[in-house]
Amino acid sequence: MASIQELVTSYLVKIQRVISPAAPDSVLLYQIFLTLLALLVLIGLIVLTNRLFRRADAKLESWRGTRILPLKIQTLELLSADRLTNTIKWLVRKLRLLVIAVLFYIFIPIILSFFPRTRGLVSQYLNYLLAPFSALAAGIVNSIPNLIFILITFLVVRYILKMLRMLFNEIGKGKIVFPGFYPEWTEPTYKLLRFLVIVFAIIFVSPYLPGFGSPAFQGLSIFFGVLLSLGSTAAIANVVAGAALTYMRPFHVGDRVKIADTMGDVVEKTLLITRVRTIKNVEVTIPNSMVLGSHMINFSALAQESRFIIYASITIGYDAPWRQVHELLLNAARATRDIAVDPPPFVLQTSLNDFSVTYELNAYTGNVKELLKVQSELHQNIQDQFNAAGVEIMSPQFTAIRDGNQTVIPSEYLPPAAPPKGFKILPG
Repeated sequence: MASIQELVTSYLVKIQRVISPAAPDSVLLYQIFLTLLALLVLIGLIVLTNRLFRRADAKLESWRGTRILPLKIQTLELLSADRLTNTIKWLVRKLRLLVIAVLFYIFIPIILSFFPRTRGLVSQYLNYLLAPFSALAAGIVNSIPNLIFILITFLVVRYILKMLRMLFNEIGKGKIVFPGFYPEWTEPTYKLLRFLVIVFAIIFVSPYLPGFGSPAFQGLSIFFGVLLSLGSTAAIANVVAGAALTYMRPFHVGDRVKIADTMGDVVEKTLLITRVRTIKNVEVTIPNSMVLGSHMINFSALAQESRFIIYASITIGYDAPWRQVHELLLNAARATRDIAVDPPPFVLQTSLNDFSVTYELNAYTGNVKELLKVQSELHQNIQDQFNAAGVEIMSPQFTAIRDGNQTVIPSEYLPPAAPPKGFKILPG
């Protein structure tokens, strides 16, 4: 680099000696004249450069789709004609800026050499401009062994990731089977392993990066470490919870679930959040840490494995025979759509209250997507059956004034010759 500076400086000195006037009185005017002349030449060259590059830009635009054709490999189009033309035009614009920068680089030392007081700045000017490039070139040359090591590490990691991708693709297609490894674990497991491989590769090549160990590199590492620890606590908790939910398999996309107070269908499951579309067609985004920390019911899993049970509780007076009540409830269940015949519905008498008996109808259904509609139709059929049979439903409470001497035991339980007891009023 020193030889280039000396060559340019000596060249400028020779030009100065040749063009310097003999008369000392006209030296200042002559220097000003040369400066203006150099500026005019510089401006002219810049104008000419802009004009030439504008013509080149227009010519490239006219070649779009005609001489500049899309880049293809057989029938696969890698770059369209528009994208290729735009890329070339972008490169031409950057080349124009580079040419203008070179013109300034040439003319500034020439103008400085015209005046004795600024002539000594020419060598310093060249040194200021060439020193960064010199240091950069020296750094690149010294870093070539480390760069080769980083390149080899990059290629090795790339092929490891390709092998992992190919392996998990085959696992997802069912061509490779591992006992206890479910197909839905394929994509999250691959992403987790890919993340670990990339992090390990970054840690492995970090000592070979230029500037490693410098105060600037250490300060930057501390800054990002503090930023990550302060700003990503909740995100990391959600990622850990999302990974746990993936391998616990409590639900799948499309399942009807109830998470805390939210009931609906799972439409998306990621490492950070779970999205549920409620029965009112509202999408609720739930952080995975909340999903993992709250109770959850999977209606779809119950319906697939053992059929989900819906139930309805009613209270009937003691005067209604319990066998008749059972039959009416079972008829209501049989008349309801999406109620399974096998296993059959059944009735439980859950409590004997002061004035009524609580009956609970239990029925199996596999249609958890329309659970509310099935339950509503079941309630309608219960009302129809009891109204048709003349049996009064005493739910939730029923108050009546009756003759206390008349028993409310169903007549079929009374002795055949038992006369009804009359209501007696005693004199006061």
